[in-house]
Amino acid sequence: MAQLVIFGAGDIARLAHFYFRTDSPHQVAAFVVDAAFKNGDTFDGLPLVSFEEAINRYPPADYEAFVAISYAQMNRLRRAKYEQMRAAGYRCVTYLSSRCTYLASPPGQNCFILEDNTVQPFVTIGNNVTLWSGNHIGHDSVIEDHCFISSHVVVSGHVRVGSGSFLGVNATLRNSITIAPESLIAAGAVVMKSTVAKGVYYPERAKRAPKSSDEIDL
Repeated sequence: MAQLVIFGAGDIARLAHFYFRTDSPHQVAAFVVDAAFKNGDTFDGLPLVSFEEAINRYPPADYEAFVAISYAQMNRLRRAKYEQMRAAGYRCVTYLSSRCTYLASPPGQNCFILEDNTVQPFVTIGNNVTLWSGNHIGHDSVIEDHCFISSHVVVSGHVRVGSGSFLGVNATLRNSITIAPESLIAAGAVVMKSTVAKGVYYPERAKRAPKSSDEIDL
């Protein structure tokens, strides 16, 4: 089995360990963090080492890598660590769930594509992209590098999602629009027009009715 180190020691790293262990040809050897964040010698039952230690104990010539970090700082932190591992000589692998429907060309490096995603033909997915579970990515769409798409998002056909963007749970994008780089599309937003770079788009929030639930006849 191919040997792998995971950069990160949080929930996403623990999930990545599970997915790689149970549904990939990779065997995770260790977790890697920056020295300042190393608060023990193990994580999830495996060695936890600093980045500097990893270069010597798990060299890029013998190990591949996966950066398991969230959308913190609008994906900039995950991008920085991905670029750090690449610069050190590691090849960053992609996890593509066997339980999703993937009909497009292969995604880029360091992608995390979980179960129940539907990715239609002629879609292009760049590097360092996360597709959490249950999304629909419509035909001829492009997901650029360093994006995070959470669960149950609908991306219609011929949509371009710009680099570093975040799409919240249950967001819907109409067809043939462009989501500009580093757009933040909040949970439940319905986006009908192209966005502007670093724009934030959110729907009207649910409001509490004046009646209680036992006063309403369903």
